[in-house]
Amino acid sequence: MPAVTVENPLVLPRIAAPAPDAVARPVLAVSTALEGFEGEGFPVRRAFAKINQKYLDPFIMMDQMGEVDYQAGEPKGTPWHPHRGFETVTYIIDGTFIHQDSHGGGGTITDGDTQWMTAGSGLLHIETPPESLVLSGGLFHGLQLWVNLPASDKMIAPKYQDIRGNSVKLLASSDGGALVRLIAGDIDGHQGPGATHTPITMIHVSVNPGAEVTLPWRADFNALAYGLAGSGSAGSERRPFQMGQAVVFGEGDSLTIRADEKQDSRSANFELVLLGGLPIREPVAHYGPFVMNSHRELQQAMEDFQAGRLGTIPADSNLGR
Repeated sequence: MPAVTVENPLVLPRIAAPAPDAVARPVLAVSTALEGFEGEGFPVRRAFAKINQKYLDPFIMMDQMGEVDYQAGEPKGTPWHPHRGFETVTYIIDGTFIHQDSHGGGGTITDGDTQWMTAGSGLLHIETPPESLVLSGGLFHGLQLWVNLPASDKMIAPKYQDIRGNSVKLLASSDGGALVRLIAGDIDGHQGPGATHTPITMIHVSVNPGAEVTLPWRADFNALAYGLAGSGSAGSERRPFQMGQAVVFGEGDSLTIRADEKQDSRSANFELVLLGGLPIREPVAHYGPFVMNSHRELQQAMEDFQAGRLGTIPADSNLGR
C-alpha cells in the first residue's frame, strides 16, 4: 500500500495551509470499527458502526475490505444483490474486483481504481474477484462507502463512473509531509475526478512518520477520518487513533492529522481516508441494500425487487453462477 503514489511528493502541487484565522475542528469522538464478514465471507471492518447517524450524514456506512493476504482458492466476493436509493463508492487499494450490473454496467477495478455506482431507482449488482486471483491468491484491500441521495434523486436512472487510479488528483500538503489523493470533491481549489449528486470530498492521505498535516475544510461539510494502516493522532489536541478506528470532527474550517514517529513494519506511513459531505437532513430508512426516506418506500423497494422490477441477471453473465 498504496498503489497510486509518486516517488517524490515534493514535485506535486501543494495544498495551501489554512488561513491564520481558520477555526480548527475539535475531535468529538474516536470509535473502533466492528469486525465481521460480508458477501460470500470476505472480512470487513464496519468503520462507522458505532457513530451516531447525525454525524455521518450524508454517509450511510463504510466497510474496510481486508487487508487480507488470501491463499489460493480463498478470495471471495458477493452474490447478485439489489440496491436502491443511494450511491456505492468502491475504492480498491490493492487487488482486483470485477463488477457487473443488470443495466449493462460493469468492468474491472484494481490498484487505486474507484468504481462509483449510482443505484438510484434500483438495479442488481455483483462484485467478485477474477478467476486468476481465486486460483493464485494474493493481497486484497479496499473500501466501500455508501453515500445517501436526497429524496429528489433517489429514483434517478442508475449509472456508473469508472475512476482510474491514474486520474486521481495527486497533491502534497503545504510542507510536503503528506501525499494527498483527491478522489472526489475539491480542496483548496483542486478538483477530484469523481462527480457526486450529493456534494462530498473523499481523500486518501499518506502522512510521513512524525509529520503533521492541516487541511482547509468546508465549514458546511461534516468531517470524518478513518485509519487504514499505521497510527497517529487527530486534532490540535492530538487524540490518538490507528488502523481500524474512525474520528468524528466537530465544526470548523480546518482539520489536523499527525503521524506517529514510529509506524508498524507493514506500513511506512500513516494511511487514512478523510471524508466530508453536505448533510441532507432528511429522514433515513435503511434496510439491507435499500436506503430510502420511509418504511413504506423500503417496503415498495422490496416488492419491486421480488417482482423483478429492479432488473434481472444478464443472460450472458458468467459471474455468480
